[in-house]
Amino acid sequence: MSAVKRVAVIGASGFVGSHVIHALRNDGHSAIPMKAPRLSAMPPGQARSFVETTELVAQLASDLADFDAVVNAAGNPDASHRDTDSLTAANGVLPGVLAAAVAQADSPARLVHVSSAVVQGRLPVLDASTATQPFSAYASSKVLGEDLIRELAPHHGVIYRPPSVHAADRRVTRMTGRIARSPFATVARPGSAPTPQALAANVGSAIAFLATVEQTPPQIVAHPWEGLSTASLMEALGGRPPREVPRPLAKAIVNLLETTGRALPRLSANARRIEMLWFGQPQARSWLTEAGWQPAAGVPEWEALGRQLTEEYQHINTREGVST
Repeated sequence: MSAVKRVAVIGASGFVGSHVIHALRNDGHSAIPMKAPRLSAMPPGQARSFVETTELVAQLASDLADFDAVVNAAGNPDASHRDTDSLTAANGVLPGVLAAAVAQADSPARLVHVSSAVVQGRLPVLDASTATQPFSAYASSKVLGEDLIRELAPHHGVIYRPPSVHAADRRVTRMTGRIARSPFATVARPGSAPTPQALAANVGSAIAFLATVEQTPPQIVAHPWEGLSTASLMEALGGRPPREVPRPLAKAIVNLLETTGRALPRLSANARRIEMLWFGQPQARSWLTEAGWQPAAGVPEWEALGRQLTEEYQHINTREGVST
């Protein structure tokens, strides 16, 4: 185990931040919750100039001076959000301000910034390269955050890219669970493609590891594959194997949804979710694995999550007098 570290967690009350706090304290480290500064919405073109001129940088540099590491788990996590200016502030400018603050300190802390695999869009393999392919306002805001981290804290910033993150109280998880229990539980034949999904406990653990490990992580770290295929994800969350859709038909439907999403941006994120559930996306081997980190939760925990979602669904329907 690494020496005890003092870690500031920005956005500790949020979904990912709360799991980071738990993981750090479980590993014996000192985790200090910190609120993210409030930033006004702004267009992407103003991001760099704001970071260069705001007094927040000096203030945060002072506030973060006594920490070994800083985790930025703050931001707007809604992938379907369409307000570009507010996304820019939350997911792009805030990481830049923190990067500038860390770099300004006399003894710079390690900054672990929680980005997202969404920045790589439909690239053939999710990896730790600088290649990005944003397909939405949300993805573009996350790319901006990464760019500013690399530019302003090149020696102290670590960009962590988790895939879709799941827990019982997460909206995307509940939606996926409903699909998995329904007649629409389908995958593109044969259903063996790897799918980039992660349990929240594993994500919190990975971030805590990056913040405290004695080795210096690379500038970009991707979350490793958790062993699920498109079919095994549906079976874990739905309790039964999904039906298989012929790949040409599934591809045609996805192309139609993608085209529709260009005209109706609200549908873009949902079209991408369907594409991921049907076709998955490979993940390159992660530095986390090379460094010795292993996810604590595996397929049995995914299955337990599926049972929990089913029980809650049945309880709600029973309470409302609906037959299941």
